[in-house]
Amino acid sequence: MSSDWSKTESLQYLQERVKEIKTAMLTTYSPEKGFNSRPMGTADIDDEGNIWFFTNEYSPKVTEISVENTISVTYSDPKNHTYLSIVAEATTVDDKAKMKELWNPFIEAFFPKGLDDPALTLLKVTPTDAEYWDSSSSSMVVLFNMLKARLTGKQYDEGKHGNVAL
Repeated sequence: MSSDWSKTESLQYLQERVKEIKTAMLTTYSPEKGFNSRPMGTADIDDEGNIWFFTNEYSPKVTEISVENTISVTYSDPKNHTYLSIVAEATTVDDKAKMKELWNPFIEAFFPKGLDDPALTLLKVTPTDAEYWDSSSSSMVVLFNMLKARLTGKQYDEGKHGNVAL
């Protein structure tokens, strides 16, 4: 976000991008295996900026988070030239009311037993730092600007880049 954006404007930008992109790469860390990334479908991003995912309580990511809960979440939308990199604290939340609120048919593909699945839990991701890159231009505009930079010998202008005020 631009340094002149308020925290509210920054949060709104983050919410809009997360809801548009939906799928993230969530990266955890373990001393034995190092960094481990996997795609995750976002269930929601709430008014405070917490990002919610459904997960299996017995998965390796939950084990890794129980030891080291600082994670990274990355959203990438190459078609629209928009990227987010988020550092966050992750916790598991076993709240059936919250699960019911966030449930949708897509999640049932991963948890066919539905809300009664004993392995079902929520992952609450609370961002502590976020950075974005957003050119918000069509691919033709990006290609034109890259070509223009090459021909003029000037550096390519990637568009907007900055930190999200959290």
